[in-house]
Amino acid sequence: MSEPVKEKKKLDLNRRDMPRQAPEVRRHNFTEVALGYELEMALGEAKRCLNCKKPKCVSKCPVEVEIPSFVKCVAEGDFAGAIKIIKRKNLLPAVSGRVCPQEEQCEGGCLLNGRGAPIAIGRLERFIADWEAAQDSTEVPEIPRLTGKKVAVIGGGPAGLTVAGDLVTQGHQVTIFEALHKMGGVLVYGIPEFRLPKVVVNREVEYLKRLGVEIITDFVVGKTRTMESILDEFDAVFVGTGAGLPWFMNIPGENLNGIYSANEYLTRMNLMKGFLFPDFRTPIKEHNKVIVVGGGNVAMDCARTALRLGAESRIVYRRSRHELPAREEEVENAEEEGVIFNLLTLPIRCVGNGKGWVKEIECLKMELGEPDASGRRTPVPIENSEFIMPVDAIIVAIGNSPNPLISDNTPGLQITKKGTIVADEATGKTTLDRIWAGGDVVSGAATVISAMGAGRRAARSMIEYLNSH
Repeated sequence: MSEPVKEKKKLDLNRRDMPRQAPEVRRHNFTEVALGYELEMALGEAKRCLNCKKPKCVSKCPVEVEIPSFVKCVAEGDFAGAIKIIKRKNLLPAVSGRVCPQEEQCEGGCLLNGRGAPIAIGRLERFIADWEAAQDSTEVPEIPRLTGKKVAVIGGGPAGLTVAGDLVTQGHQVTIFEALHKMGGVLVYGIPEFRLPKVVVNREVEYLKRLGVEIITDFVVGKTRTMESILDEFDAVFVGTGAGLPWFMNIPGENLNGIYSANEYLTRMNLMKGFLFPDFRTPIKEHNKVIVVGGGNVAMDCARTALRLGAESRIVYRRSRHELPAREEEVENAEEEGVIFNLLTLPIRCVGNGKGWVKEIECLKMELGEPDASGRRTPVPIENSEFIMPVDAIIVAIGNSPNPLISDNTPGLQITKKGTIVADEATGKTTLDRIWAGGDVVSGAATVISAMGAGRRAARSMIEYLNSH
């Protein structure tokens, strides 16, 4: 008797869009733009998954979440099962579901991507994380018997949080030392409330506390205490201090008042709640015409923040729209909200008003030449194309390097010419025994999820070391 023919699943190419605040509304507030899936939307989206035999979505996820398994649980309405699967590999799903560039990673590997309708993996991850938060209590896994090994994690950003979670669930005693007064690193100082509400970050940090992670804030390793003394007390150390040293353009007039680094501007707005003045006493000058130099996600965050504070907000970027490094979603959000884009434009001079404040910026028009080493076409100045734009604030968002505090005060810790710590990509091991590193302090400024992936790889190596010593 022949085997019954298995019915082929019909393709559903109707990718469910996530509801968002209307542009004309959200440009005047700091509440979250993306509103999240409703129940029926999440179920419908999850049921589109083909449950591939060889899912490329998993191999393209930096933290190796078992994506088809959790999506299948969502489709079946087993939300508790879905969050349990996600948290085997990712303890920050409410964060990564909001800010991870899924289109380049997991969703980029989806079989349906070739048909223009990849499964909305990030949106489903966010849905499940938010579902868990809405429950009366969050389930905490049973922690094995303590091993007696102590680990110091320096930096409470995404890499450090990931390492802490992976190590504490193996029975190791973990202490995080954070320089700022709030945990989260770039998640709290760098990403605006309308993209990542701080209550979400706090929720994930509280979960780590419940797992048993000790957290010490306002503690600057390299100043408050040396790395050498940390090593005397702890069996292993992970450095995940990020890239908090801003780059500037090095053009005339750049030291005028009214010119901010993106780090300073966003820290004032996000961590210090400048956008809630006068309820929070953070001194922020009201600006009317703001120019943000740069084209990445940080530049979009700055421009969209300035817009919400009532300014005419412009992005100035030396290449074309096609070369913008920011996520397409963030560029579209900025355009919809009213951010003006001055593309193929290069600042060459900042002009003051005679009282120390910036009043104008001089720029050159550019055109694209041959591709550079990165594959992007090189911007070339157009002769005699100089022009002036009036401005009362400039925010420089062209990149960051790691702060040298730890490397300058830790003999033998090798760093690169760019100031990043030299560490093995697969293990996170540095040039010093018992010290690992990962995230932006090694890679330079990158994505939240790539920092989490580096933290996961380092944690794996650290666990192996601690279990054998």
